[in-house]
Amino acid sequence: MKIYDDKHIKNVVFVGAHNSGKTTLSETMLFEAGLINRRGTVETQNTVSDYHEIEHERGTSVFATPLHTEWRNYKINIIDTPGLDDFVGEIISSIRVADTIVTVLNAQHGVEIGTEIIWNYITTYSKPTLFVINQIDHMNANFENAFKGIKSLVGNHAVIIQYPLKINGAQCIIDVLKMKCYKFSPEGGKPEKLPIPHDQKERATKLHNELVEKAAENDEELLELFFEKGTLNEDEMRVGIKAGMLNHELFPVFCVSALNDMGTGRLMGFIDNVAPAASDLKPEQTLEGEVLVRKKEAPTALFIFKTVYQPSLGQISFFKVKSGEVKVNDKLVNSRNGETEILNHLYIMDGKKREAVSKLEVGDIGATLKLKNTETNDTLHEAGKSITIKPIKYPDSRTRKSVSAVKKNEEEKLSEALKKIHSQDPTVVIEFSKELKQLILGCQGELHLATINWILTNVYGIEAKFEPPKIAYRETIQRSSNANYRHKKQSGGAGQFAQVHLKIEPWFEGMPEPEGFNIRGKEEVDLVWGGKLVFYNCIVGGVIDIRYLPSIKKGILEVMESGPLTGSYIRDIRVMVYDGKMHSVDSNDIAFKIAGAHAFREAFLNAKPKLLEPIQELTVKVPEEMVGSVMTDLQSRRSIIQGIDSIDQYQILKCTVPQAELYGYSTNLRSLTQGKATFNSAFSAFKAVPSNVQDTLVKN
Repeated sequence: MKIYDDKHIKNVVFVGAHNSGKTTLSETMLFEAGLINRRGTVETQNTVSDYHEIEHERGTSVFATPLHTEWRNYKINIIDTPGLDDFVGEIISSIRVADTIVTVLNAQHGVEIGTEIIWNYITTYSKPTLFVINQIDHMNANFENAFKGIKSLVGNHAVIIQYPLKINGAQCIIDVLKMKCYKFSPEGGKPEKLPIPHDQKERATKLHNELVEKAAENDEELLELFFEKGTLNEDEMRVGIKAGMLNHELFPVFCVSALNDMGTGRLMGFIDNVAPAASDLKPEQTLEGEVLVRKKEAPTALFIFKTVYQPSLGQISFFKVKSGEVKVNDKLVNSRNGETEILNHLYIMDGKKREAVSKLEVGDIGATLKLKNTETNDTLHEAGKSITIKPIKYPDSRTRKSVSAVKKNEEEKLSEALKKIHSQDPTVVIEFSKELKQLILGCQGELHLATINWILTNVYGIEAKFEPPKIAYRETIQRSSNANYRHKKQSGGAGQFAQVHLKIEPWFEGMPEPEGFNIRGKEEVDLVWGGKLVFYNCIVGGVIDIRYLPSIKKGILEVMESGPLTGSYIRDIRVMVYDGKMHSVDSNDIAFKIAGAHAFREAFLNAKPKLLEPIQELTVKVPEEMVGSVMTDLQSRRSIIQGIDSIDQYQILKCTVPQAELYGYSTNLRSLTQGKATFNSAFSAFKAVPSNVQDTLVKN
């Protein structure tokens, strides 16, 4: 295969809402370029991109799939991404390595909630972006409405390059950059080039002039040229459009029918001639604080943006060459762990098909097999100088479940499988909760969870069960209480003896020191589970030797690790040990630990104990017409609305909700709003549970 340099490599990622036609568009581009001789369809399950069994079962993209095509002496690397935000990790990693984002819209629906979610990630990375309005030949297509949606998303930076038109029943596209009319046969393919119809001249000229002005605004030399002669030629406009895209201040809008191959070739030509390449992007800083040199002669650095496990091949690592060039059998160092990896194979991947290559140059995207100590987000670089590419930041989990193997002897096998799934998809988070004694899986939603379960069952042969995770409650007290406990044990020889008197009180930041005690020492313990234990030595007259106080505190802390109400952690208490007794022979550390624990437990139960529950800050973005049903549902979950904001046609609900009430919220919200609402949540604080809820929890 021909080796391309960074000026002739264009890396694009197709993003967009579910069913916008990204997979069909990528298939058509491969067909147009002659890389495949027959186009597959999503329905017949034979596209190059959607090749996984689970994608065939679901009839939708689940994974981001790298592809490539060659068009007029340029190489276009394409990454086809899923449209559902449950698989946002696949979308983010693809955006991270792309040079241009192609946002695909369904002409019937225009800008959808999925489009808006993805747009937020595009703006995070400020990547050059163009919009493609697809399915223009559908009977319900509405180009004008779709363009209005784009303008509401990006403002007046959106600029029409093409718009659709029907002439005597034939689908046409008016191109205001080239000032041509492309007329397509019902079968699509290569169009007939015609002059712009007379009745479209005024509109096309107006849009052309707007495009000229937008192009000129982004380059000082072009602006001077524009003022001088009042217009720009096509080549000059290309320069200005590229500059605007790089500045994130110009977003070209195209139209196609991917299914019927209308406008695809023209889109590919624009990607070749105008869309930015890797060499055009702004300089990138490494974690070491140095500017990454994007040159063939620079030290080699690869960024691993995706990992896949295939039963027949093992681990496949997808990378982008960020600097230098990589050749077969190169030895590169992993900047995270210092391990050396040998790249025994280099491939260009098109779905499941792989093509071996001898080398890849800066800007290109490729894959290698069976790296031993390398994961997604790692950097591999030449020995001698450390280079670390800034890692991708993935969103927090929105759904959490406890996971366990149905067959207990498969727990270890399950753990290993989940580690591999996490390495493929970092939005899958696995952690063992010592507090809850559960393996907790975090993911992006119920559909994401169903995909994880499918992989466990069909790839790893493990039957797993998913259940609501236990809630990490806390226990505390509401009033002060005194208690004493005498521990005495005699069984021949030296016995055990200790007596402890103590008082406990609720602790809060800034409270005055306790009154009525002779304070001889104070220790503040920041508890690992949050909150504090403040421990006072108030012993007078030496009734308890100071050397036994750490044992008393240890006994108290053991009780605080498993509270008397529900076995939850105890927090925010202060303890004054003020009296007691000891024996010159029988007293020891164990005796005082036991006495301290029993005294604390008794005092705790008499101090009006209270359960605290974790409260989440929840932000829900919902269409205006659906606010009522969403708020009714939130109120049923014991939520407190903190405020409501408006953005365009959406309402932003900000509220606090007990974590225990959020189980299944992702699925319920999707059902209530037909998938048009989104949410995120974060831990806020612990607050007291209602008395009736506490009674139920304590009984259980």
